[in-house]
Amino acid sequence: MSLKDRIKSVSLIFACGTALFSDGYANGVIGNVVTLLTRIYGADILAEHNSTRVINSLGFAGTVVGMLSFGYLSDKIGRKFGMMTATGIVALFSLLSAASAGAHGSVIGLLGMLGAMRFLLGIGVGAEYPCGSVSASEQSEEPGISKNAQHRWFALATNSMIDFGFVISAFVPLVLFWIFGNNHLRAVWRLSLGLGVVPALLVFIWRLNMDEPVRYKRDSMKRARVPYMLILRRYGGSLAAISFTWFLYDIIVYPFGLYSSTVVNGITGGDTNLTVVLGWNVVINLFYMPGTLGGAFIVDYLGPKYTMITGLLLQAVIGFIMSGLYSKLATHVGAFAVVYGIFLSFGELGPGNCLGLLASKSSPTAVRGQFYGIAAAVGKVGAFIGTWMFPPIIDAFGGSTTARGNTGPFWIGSGLAVLSAIVTFFFIKPLSHDGMVEEDRKFREYLEANGYDTSMMGLDPASERSSFDGNTDEKKVDVKEEDV
Repeated sequence: MSLKDRIKSVSLIFACGTALFSDGYANGVIGNVVTLLTRIYGADILAEHNSTRVINSLGFAGTVVGMLSFGYLSDKIGRKFGMMTATGIVALFSLLSAASAGAHGSVIGLLGMLGAMRFLLGIGVGAEYPCGSVSASEQSEEPGISKNAQHRWFALATNSMIDFGFVISAFVPLVLFWIFGNNHLRAVWRLSLGLGVVPALLVFIWRLNMDEPVRYKRDSMKRARVPYMLILRRYGGSLAAISFTWFLYDIIVYPFGLYSSTVVNGITGGDTNLTVVLGWNVVINLFYMPGTLGGAFIVDYLGPKYTMITGLLLQAVIGFIMSGLYSKLATHVGAFAVVYGIFLSFGELGPGNCLGLLASKSSPTAVRGQFYGIAAAVGKVGAFIGTWMFPPIIDAFGGSTTARGNTGPFWIGSGLAVLSAIVTFFFIKPLSHDGMVEEDRKFREYLEANGYDTSMMGLDPASERSSFDGNTDEKKVDVKEEDV
């Protein structure tokens, strides 16, 4: 295969997964936007109506709705339909979020509209998981992709894009603040949200000429009845294990974003200059990148299961070190920031990169969108619980001004990482390269053994029949794998 064909194959993976940049950007930018709204309207107004948590919670709720609903739509209508709709929703409601306003200039009305738009934006962001990520996983096993790079390209096109979105979400408000200054913060927060339209529209155009993945064409149940009880009997255990580990990881990773403000405050000595605060937020978010990029080049050799276990255990070790040596690290905030960054990086190297791989490649094509959507939605529930759970835990341990209060969450987070590693080791099966073809073949055999008629599977009856024809490319792939 020519270099041009290989580049085209890789570009299709990125066309499917790159829209997850919007997830990182949307989730990251709202923190800086809330900081700007606090400067403009005062902390008392936002605190009076618990606006910060409400806005974040509505965003999480919308994401869960998008994951679950588009998981079904991705399987029953099509991957491309889901991806195009998702990017359209993200573009529209990024724009409307930037245009949020209250009646007669009401600040409460503005915050209410912003919360509603964040919910609807969340639906589009959530839709990208079971549509874009699933399509990227299916494209990663096309003939133009090297067998020893299948997992790598998927990780780079999905989780690395999310993390890059976090970095840009911190950098854009900083640049806008340099341009507009302290007297035009309204322009800064509105443009920060509104610029989310740009990547969504670019991906929308990129996807226009895409076709459905080959795996979806051959093994979907778009025209067939879905035998959910048979599917649960075969895949329910894997779904539960992956969902649980995703739940635990998001409990760890999302609340620990709260600590970035602690790190920034310590480094800057409480400096309230927005250039300093926003600049250090860029640095904090950059900590995610070494983990996700390094992990992408490891995962094809260790496999997603053992890369995930490695990342979780290393993250736990760093978390325990931070807890035990907190008093010493706190006196050298630069050292604390570096160790904290390593803690975040190992999370991205392991579960950050591998959960999506495991969720998308542990199920058959027929229900891959729903399998992935459920696992990702359970993870988001963990993120939601964690953001509400950790502040009271800090208070219960003595408050954020005490060493015990600040170390408590690290002990808990590290313990959850160890638990997640144990669950992964015992209950999640390893993935092989080119495993989707084999899994779909075994799934058909399983269905037929249980009396299910598989003749309606696939988009084209000829395609369905050819998947068991001894002269097809797919069968040749199976034979080649067996020979190897």
